[in-house]
Amino acid sequence: MRFSDIIAMSAGNLWKRKVRTILTVLGVMIGTASIVVMLSLGIGLKSAMLGEIQSQGSMTDIQVYNYNIYGSGDAKQMTDETMEEFLAIEHVKSATPLLTTWITMEQGKWRTDQQLIGAPQEYLQQIPLAEGSSYPATGTNKLELLVGNGVICDFYNPSNYEYPYYDNGELADVDFINRTVFTKFESVYTTDAEGNYIEQPSRRNIFPVVGMVEGGVEDYNTYCWNVYTDLDALKKYLQDTYRGKAIPGQPTDRNGNPYRYFCYENAIVSVDDMENVEAVQAAISEMGFEATSEMEWIQSAQQEMLIVEAVLGGIGAISLFVAAIGIANTMMMSIYERTKEIGVMKVLGCSLGNIRTMFLTEAAFIGFIGGIIGLIISYVLSFVCNLVLPDLVGYGDAKISLIPVWLVLLAILFSTLIGMLAGFFPAQRATKLSPLAAIRNE
Repeated sequence: MRFSDIIAMSAGNLWKRKVRTILTVLGVMIGTASIVVMLSLGIGLKSAMLGEIQSQGSMTDIQVYNYNIYGSGDAKQMTDETMEEFLAIEHVKSATPLLTTWITMEQGKWRTDQQLIGAPQEYLQQIPLAEGSSYPATGTNKLELLVGNGVICDFYNPSNYEYPYYDNGELADVDFINRTVFTKFESVYTTDAEGNYIEQPSRRNIFPVVGMVEGGVEDYNTYCWNVYTDLDALKKYLQDTYRGKAIPGQPTDRNGNPYRYFCYENAIVSVDDMENVEAVQAAISEMGFEATSEMEWIQSAQQEMLIVEAVLGGIGAISLFVAAIGIANTMMMSIYERTKEIGVMKVLGCSLGNIRTMFLTEAAFIGFIGGIIGLIISYVLSFVCNLVLPDLVGYGDAKISLIPVWLVLLAILFSTLIGMLAGFFPAQRATKLSPLAAIRNE
């Protein structure tokens, strides 16, 4: 018997009992839709979570900290030479130092204390700018500032310590671009020969604000709470202004004198691939620095999401298992009803393999058709989930239900395979029927 004949006979037999076939397909359809939608929610939630993490920083970046920057004279310091050591580590693409210090910004009656970060141009160029803004220039004695979109929230009135944004939900009357902002560095304290602290107050400066980070005060991003300037320009300004004196944000030796080089409290090391982040992070830690990365959170979150996917997939699999029982029941009933037909086929010389294949094909048809319809329903439910659920779970416009191509192919293959497995034992029973007994059967 040709395979095309088997296909035609299987389709015809299913159509003869179309009500039973439709009800059985309905079970497979519900089971397939359940497992696909459940898995799509797990996949979508994981994707939304990774997108949220990535929006807060690159997943191949390692944050390096030197918390002992103000330690004793022999304390491990992070300098430009250290950046070269980082670059020598295998899989490291770049090492970006960040020079940090604190400044006070004033306009009218409003004041705020902010962290000023001197960064290389490569780092600054990746900061998203508001319309009409520009990046701080390099190679100049006059510092230019780039202000985070959330900095205005921290302005307060020093006369009564009123924070308008946090107290009343209103913004201070501050205009960074069109009105003058006075800036001064934090005071530096040194000690005299008797060990008494001596304050070196800083004078007020006018540093033009040339840019604002893109976004409103409610739009969180990596850059929203800091003020940025060019690294080389900041170094040059500090060296010229505090020549021979302690520099704000920089450690001093035991005699209170500044080092001849700049020490960094923070640096960003970029790795070529996510898979190598953990190894590079370990190498940096062995050098005596604190190293953190998003991969630590990602690995923990991925483990949690795998559990969620397994639970959701298991719920859907139960529905498909129930559908498999329905297929087995349908095929057993079909064999009882077609016992005489099976006997005639055997008497006419039809091989046991052909009989088995015919029943397996019928079961596979039920699984395949149910899988296809279940997938169509899954896409509809996925579309509804993406319309309704993102705001409820706090992921905004992200899609929390994703059906990748591999899941589509797996669903069709799995539902078809489930049908064949459910029909295997009934098919085996059909091959074991006695031809003479089957022909006599009424």
